[in-house]
Amino acid sequence: MHMADALLSSAVAGGMYACSLVAAGYALRKVQQERNDKILPVMGVMGAFVFAVQMLNFTIPGTGSSGHLCGGMLLAAVVGPYAAFLTMISVLLIQCLLFADGGLLALGANIWNMAFYGCFVGGDVIWALAMRSGMTRTKIIIASVLGSVLSLQLGAFSVSVETLLSGITQLPFAAFLLFMQPIHLAIGLVEGAITAAVLVFLFAARPSLLWCAEESESASSVSLKNVLTIMGAAAVVLAGGLSLLASELPDGLEWSLERMTGSTELESADSSVYALSEAVQSVTALLPDYNFAGSESAAGTSFAGVVGAVIVMLLILAGGKVLKSFRGNHEQA
Repeated sequence: MHMADALLSSAVAGGMYACSLVAAGYALRKVQQERNDKILPVMGVMGAFVFAVQMLNFTIPGTGSSGHLCGGMLLAAVVGPYAAFLTMISVLLIQCLLFADGGLLALGANIWNMAFYGCFVGGDVIWALAMRSGMTRTKIIIASVLGSVLSLQLGAFSVSVETLLSGITQLPFAAFLLFMQPIHLAIGLVEGAITAAVLVFLFAARPSLLWCAEESESASSVSLKNVLTIMGAAAVVLAGGLSLLASELPDGLEWSLERMTGSTELESADSSVYALSEAVQSVTALLPDYNFAGSESAAGTSFAGVVGAVIVMLLILAGGKVLKSFRGNHEQA
C-alpha cells in the first residue's frame, strides 16, 4: 500500500507529514514516560522481522493481485502501540530511502496509512479491548484478524481520500474506492492469519512478551534471549531466502491503479517539489526495488533483504540510545 508521489499534491502530502509527525511526537513522549529500556531490543528485532515479512508478497487467488503484511497490529500486540508506531516509522523510512519503496513526498501519508491504524486502532483499541479480561489463543486469533482487517480497510480508505483531496489524478473516487476496499479486505484477512500465527507462537513461548498480558499469564517456557534469537533468525531467513518466492503480481494499490488506468504507475506532476523528492531518493536508494541497481538477481534480493532488516534493527537501537541519553541529560539539568 506504499503510495507514490504521483498520487498526492504537495499540500496533502505536507498535511499528512504534519499528522504523522504529531502522532510520532506523542508516541515518543509516551515511550519516554514509560521508561522501559528493556523494550528496546524487542523493538529492534521485531522491527527487523516486520521488514522481512513485508518482503513476502503473497498472491490473492483469482484476482491477479498480491499483498503483504503491514505489521502495525503485530508490533502493537508485542511492544504496545506507541513503541510500535515508532518502530513502524523506522521500517517505512528505510524502505523509502534505501529501497525507494514509496515516494519520499508520500512518506507522511504512508506512515499514517500503514502504521497509524495498525498501531492505534488495531493495537490500542481492538487488541487492548480483547485482552481486558485475560489472554487466550482464541482471543489472540480473533483480535489479530479483526484488527488487521479494520486497519487495512481504514488504510485503503485513507489512500482513496488522500488521492481525491489531492486532485492531481483523473481517478474517480467511487470507482477507486470500489477497487481498493475489497482487495484490501482479502489482504487484511491474510495479514490477520499471519499475525495470529506469530502471536500465538509468542504466547506459547513467552506470554509475558505480549502487551496487556496479566501477571498470571507471565509463566514462560522460553527465555527472552532465545525468543529474540528465534525471531531474528526468522527475519534473516524470510528476508534473505523466502523473499525470493514473493509474488511478482502488483499489490492491492498497484492492482487498483492498473484496473483503472491500464498501468501500475502514474507520472508525477511537473514540479520542483516532485523533482526534489525523486532526486533525493535517487541518491539515497542504494538498493532500488530491493536489488542491486540495474539488476534483478536473486543474490541482490537476498542481500537487500538481510541488509534492510539489519539496518532497521540498528536504526531502532541507535534511536533508543539517543533517546535514553537525551533523557538522562535532561534529568541532570
